[in-house]
Amino acid sequence: MTTTRVEIESIVKPMSVIETVRRRRSIGKMTEQVPTRAQIEEILEAATHAPNHHRTEPWKFIVLAGEARTELGLVMQEALLSSLGDIPLTQVQARLEKERLKPLRAPVIITVVSEFPRNDEALDIENVEATAAAVQNMLLVAEELGLAVMWRTGDAAYNDQVKRWLGVETEDHIVAFLYVGYPAIPRLERRATPLSQKTTWYGWEE
Repeated sequence: MTTTRVEIESIVKPMSVIETVRRRRSIGKMTEQVPTRAQIEEILEAATHAPNHHRTEPWKFIVLAGEARTELGLVMQEALLSSLGDIPLTQVQARLEKERLKPLRAPVIITVVSEFPRNDEALDIENVEATAAAVQNMLLVAEELGLAVMWRTGDAAYNDQVKRWLGVETEDHIVAFLYVGYPAIPRLERRATPLSQKTTWYGWEE
């Protein structure tokens, strides 16, 4: 397997956390090359170190590859069709076909789930926030590994039929479908809005 430029750079000089954060981009177009199981496990391991209130560790992961992606696409297509009501099939055929093919855009999909609290201490929103932090850890480690990742949700993430197929409880939340693979396009440049436009300071003296 050919070593990527990112992997070569990391061997010569490992990126600091802030460098990885600044470098990371969502990349939606990927090759058919499948990441190794060790790489996926490293991404999942990073997720488990995210902060979580009351030590709930509310995240669960469902990894889909190969034909499982095709099966997910069919379920997503059926769920979309059910939600469209009485619209003639001929008017939505292209949309249904697009939905079916979505999971095939990447060789691996990691479904990241936040469990609904099963005790009185934890709050649902805190579990979702913790799971979102876990997803961010996953994005950063994938960047260090030279992988492409796209964080997706959409109607399928909130659909009970899709949840049932994945073995997810109705009250639980699919926080992310992480599409994972190797980049097929260059990393796009992006300029973040300056923090001065997003920050208010109170009581700060310097």
